[in-house]
Amino acid sequence: MAVVRDLRVLLRLKGFRRLLAVRLLSQGADGVYQIALATYVVFSPEKQTSAAAIASAMAVLLLPYSLVGPFAGVLLDRWRRRQVFLYGNLLRALLASVTAVLMVASVPDWLFYVSALCVTAVNRFVLAGLSAALPRVVDAERLVVANSVSPTAGTLAATAGGGLAFVVRLVVADSDAAVVLLGAVLYLCGALASLRMAVGSLGPDRTPARPRLASALADTARDLVAGVRHLLAPERRGAAWALAAMTLMRFCYGALLVLLLMLCRYALTSEADKGLALLGLALGVSGAGFFAAAVITPWAAGRFGPGRWMAVCAGAAAVLVPALGLPFATVPLLAAAFVLGIVTQSSKIATDTIVQSSVDDAFRGRIFSVYDVLFNMAFVAAAAVAALMLPPDGRSVPLVVTVAAVYGAVALTMVRFGSQ
Repeated sequence: MAVVRDLRVLLRLKGFRRLLAVRLLSQGADGVYQIALATYVVFSPEKQTSAAAIASAMAVLLLPYSLVGPFAGVLLDRWRRRQVFLYGNLLRALLASVTAVLMVASVPDWLFYVSALCVTAVNRFVLAGLSAALPRVVDAERLVVANSVSPTAGTLAATAGGGLAFVVRLVVADSDAAVVLLGAVLYLCGALASLRMAVGSLGPDRTPARPRLASALADTARDLVAGVRHLLAPERRGAAWALAAMTLMRFCYGALLVLLLMLCRYALTSEADKGLALLGLALGVSGAGFFAAAVITPWAAGRFGPGRWMAVCAGAAAVLVPALGLPFATVPLLAAAFVLGIVTQSSKIATDTIVQSSVDDAFRGRIFSVYDVLFNMAFVAAAAVAALMLPPDGRSVPLVVTVAAVYGAVALTMVRFGSQ
């Protein structure tokens, strides 16, 4: 298979292997940390979780960063990306350890959320930097394959990290704090892995002198406007449409995730531990879909084009989400998790490729930070809509139908505009 041959070539590239190792450890730690937070907020037996509570938690964690997130890209275009991976992971290891302490201490909820917010904010720098650095370690001809392997492998690492968190939580130690400490150890390993790369090997090429704070803020705002204008230029309209489509698909994913959380907590089983195990199984099945997307997408994007492949994915979701989701039964929901894994990861690979191929290297950091902010805002908006539409047990026909309609609209839009 061509994808296997190209993968072998990529793995022979020392820079790609080392960047991939940082991604796997960082995102594996993310999976551990995020599942620990989810079990603490949603599946603690003493907590009576509602969709509104889940939405509130997402807003606390993501909205504040969304207000400052665009500035992260400008900093990424000024800082050495390798140093971002080193110090970002070291800082997350420290902050995750603080989160573990807060979980076992009698502290107000807002203090716990502030700690988690800090980890999430640093996470945005690391992930955006990983995407921006990828073209520095592979050639343009293999960028689509690299975008299939690297982000998908990271997503699988996050899924594996989540699975490890479930095992530790259910089998080894009935303590969310212990799981968070495991995540801190993995963040530390990610920092150590980044030391295998030279400081300047990942760019960016431009390294301006550090200005005064007021000047830096003004320059950041101007650079951000320049980045958006760069993206909206006629020759890059396809990238803008792809980002808009991926944002809407992220909205759909977020809404369905909240629905799944509520179903696992209340409708599909009456016991918190069984609900947690079922959620873990669903995430594992979705991870299998991510892997399938990595295999399928290079061929499909080459045959249809990345934009039209996104249209195919969105159209398939528009049909299959109501067919599999409306029974609100375990087996169809697991099948839906697999389908959404393929759809979501395939679309992300296509979007990453479109953006990286269209955006100049000097702008990639800020564009990918805007990309992440759009993801966050879509996720919070989805949680808010789900909170309004979901009943206490999570069974909501209107929500499933609404999500299917959004997928359908994305498919039609990308057929018309996605190749521009």
